[in-house]
Amino acid sequence: MKPRIVFTPEARDDLNELFDYIVEHDSAERAMTYLERIEKACMSLQTLPNRGVLREDLRPGLRVVGFERRVLIAFRVGSKTVAILRILYGGRSVERAFRRSKNG
Repeated sequence: MKPRIVFTPEARDDLNELFDYIVEHDSAERAMTYLERIEKACMSLQTLPNRGVLREDLRPGLRVVGFERRVLIAFRVGSKTVAILRILYGGRSVERAFRRSKNG
């Protein structure tokens, strides 16, 4: 059985902020297309969810995987779910994001 993909509130906030940024600098159509690709990449974690780099130095079970050289998807694999914890764009620091975050 494939795990269910769930997005934390922080990951949803990351997507919303990225959408707003792209709309401000380009267009809503471009923003929607880009976010759809990111979400598709997240959903692909249902197949072989244990990929990416394990970052247990930041949080137990934390994994990160890059997307199109500009986005870092941070997630944790559970027995029935893959939790998308953060979606970091444009070089935002995963170390800083998880030092400040209490959830996940």
